Amino acid sequence: MEQLTTTNNLSVADINSKEAMETIQFIVIRLGDEQFGIDIRYIDNIVRMQRMTRVPKVPEYLKGVINLRGEVLPVISIRLKMGYEPDELTKATRIIILKLEQEGNVGIIVDEVKEVVTLTGNEIEKLNYDNKDGKVRFTNAVGKHNGELISLLDLNMITLEENA
Repeated sequence: MEQLTTTNNLSVADINSKEAMETIQFIVIRLGDEQFGIDIRYIDNIVRMQRMTRVPKVPEYLKGVINLRGEVLPVISIRLKMGYEPDELTKATRIIILKLEQEGNVGIIVDEVKEVVTLTGNEIEKLNYDNKDGKVRFTNAVGKHNGELISLLDLNMITLEENA
């Protein structure tokens, strides 16, 4: 144990400041009047809204499947999944293709893709929830960028399975 501290020469303050200096890029999306951020490392592609093939006997939030370069992908209405009003399709509506570990690639419908922002650890505030109310939380942190708050999505909660 003592060998580790002497060879590393890193104190807790050094580790915290190193984490604070790490940068993460997020794609900022709009859902209704709210802004959300998605870690860019999980994004495979962003495509224009396209015709979907409806799948019978699936939850309402699963809008259908699309064929993207020969791969059939499920598409989720993130608005319905999160309990918002149904999607209003406009010229700005996009499908973001996410690379999720458990699900593989999944598309989510968003109102608009706004920009890419780079946040440091100092600009990200983790959220702590009390899970006693049984509600599913879709965000796990809040980012601060140019005086605005961006709710950072917890991609583990955006799955094809029903959430309680």
